[in-house]
Amino acid sequence: MESSAEGLIAEIRARMVALGFELVDLRQRGAGTRLSLQVRIDRPDSEPGHGVTADDCAAASREIEAWLDDTGILGNKYVLEVSSPGLERPIRWPEHWRRFVGQDVRVRLPGIGRVRATIVKLIDDDTVVLRQANGAEVAVSLEQAKDATLVVDWAQVDRSLSRTASKEKA
Repeated sequence: MESSAEGLIAEIRARMVALGFELVDLRQRGAGTRLSLQVRIDRPDSEPGHGVTADDCAAASREIEAWLDDTGILGNKYVLEVSSPGLERPIRWPEHWRRFVGQDVRVRLPGIGRVRATIVKLIDDDTVVLRQANGAEVAVSLEQAKDATLVVDWAQVDRSLSRTASKEKA
């Protein structure tokens, strides 16, 4: 049977897909009258710096809020935050790991701690192969790969912004 957290994720994911977005992350914090729901969305085909807009977040927020109010699933007092995933976006579900094969992530691994690694491949929806900095590859269950986020090459971002600024001046 699906847990209430899994059910909440499934319901919000379905609503975001209907609006043309992907659910990147969902965090529920607090309890009682201090309940907070943080939702991160993106476009399935987005590239860094070209994802969701403030208007997109507002539309998603209205959709989620209407559903939460209709169902009463969180009660009548909650805080809803909808945002973009940011450049160092969370890598949480199998589709994220699959989409970003070849890219670097920071991830907390059991017995090792927080490391930087390259996503090599997904063996299945439960296991990812990561290449560590020393070149060693390790297969890890997604359940054990905690707090994974994309690593941003800030030097490349700076170069890209500089090129954009130069083109605008010309």
